[in-house]
Amino acid sequence: MGAAMRRIHVGNALSAFGLGFTVPYLYVYVAQVRDLGAATAGLVLAVFAVAALVVLPFAGRAIVRRGPLPVLLTALVVAAAGALSLGLAATAVRVLVSAALLGAGQAVMQPALATMIVDSSTTRTRSRAFAMQFFLQNLGLGVGGLIGGHLVDTTRASSFTLLFAVEAAIFLLLAVIMATVRIPHLPQAEADAQRGGRSSWKQLLGNRAMVQLCVLGFVLFFACYGQFESGLSAYGVEAAGVSTSALGTALAANTMVIVVAQFAVLKFVERRRRSRVIAAVGLLWAVAWAIAGYAGLGHGSKTMATAAFVSTYALFGLGEAMLSPTLAPLVADLAPSGMAGQYNSAFALVKQLALAVGPAVGGPLAASLPAPYVVTFLLFSLGITFLAVRLGRSLTPAQNHPSRSRVVAQGAPGRTDGLEVSPSCA
Repeated sequence: MGAAMRRIHVGNALSAFGLGFTVPYLYVYVAQVRDLGAATAGLVLAVFAVAALVVLPFAGRAIVRRGPLPVLLTALVVAAAGALSLGLAATAVRVLVSAALLGAGQAVMQPALATMIVDSSTTRTRSRAFAMQFFLQNLGLGVGGLIGGHLVDTTRASSFTLLFAVEAAIFLLLAVIMATVRIPHLPQAEADAQRGGRSSWKQLLGNRAMVQLCVLGFVLFFACYGQFESGLSAYGVEAAGVSTSALGTALAANTMVIVVAQFAVLKFVERRRRSRVIAAVGLLWAVAWAIAGYAGLGHGSKTMATAAFVSTYALFGLGEAMLSPTLAPLVADLAPSGMAGQYNSAFALVKQLALAVGPAVGGPLAASLPAPYVVTFLLFSLGITFLAVRLGRSLTPAQNHPSRSRVVAQGAPGRTDGLEVSPSCA
């Protein structure tokens, strides 16, 4: 791992730490501490999603034209301003404007950091780099939430002001660290591709494999991530009858599995076709939803229901650990030279759409119709498997199974050992 990649990983950890530091307490802060009501607090959470949806289409083009580092530094300054303003805001308008700034800045950070990982890695090291990114993100979120929870006091608005001020300082510190990163110079072909940014969306939509991956990504994020803190938690409380403490245990189990399993599954994932790994995750999550169905509909003891519910979150975590070294490197390998920023932003936009739609659909369905809720998302999980198999037919061998392609290339006549096959464009 070079110096640039080490700094990028520090950036991933700090950005996740800042997110976990404040976001879990936004609702309480707006509704109770600032006494602006539940409606305003709900609007703040919606503004986060809307801000991301607005800026991400432009973020990709900016990354292609200007490079990921200037875009990241701008996003960090905007996020810091939003966090500091949010800590001082006392009216609904100021809270909403501050949330929009913070949400927009945080949304742009991820595709910018992902593009920096792509530019600082090779096909050989990319899966491990993204696995490390996911590991640090989850660790940062968990540690940030833990520390933030010990700092806040709902009877003192000043404790939340301190919380948001610390978050702003973290983003500014991160900007200083990232300003020292030296990304390898792009080849001339990539520089030429950057100047052609006007047609970048047209190029992306013309890439059949990327369009299929975006559809698959939407289903993935809708059926899993979009249900964690809305539909699945509502189902657990209402149908399965688990306590709020058990819900916290389930979330902790999810994070623990990711932290423990991330590098344990890495070699397994690297040696297999990416489309098959994603298909296997769909089957794994189908099993998780079946276990969730037992937790809420199996009429067993409360202890068994709680154990089944915690197991559901743990299986989701295992699937996430399998996806982290698979999805992001695949997006990078599908991108033409110089277009990684556009492709990363497009995939982040798809994720954000799924995270916005998922809770809106899953929450009410889980609370009112628990059995159809479980069946629906079990079928969505099986749909992941179907879409992954179909995607595999549109991928080249280098895109779908890069480790095997490298072995073939190393043994091919006229090639030297260690030569990597450049990913071809779909």
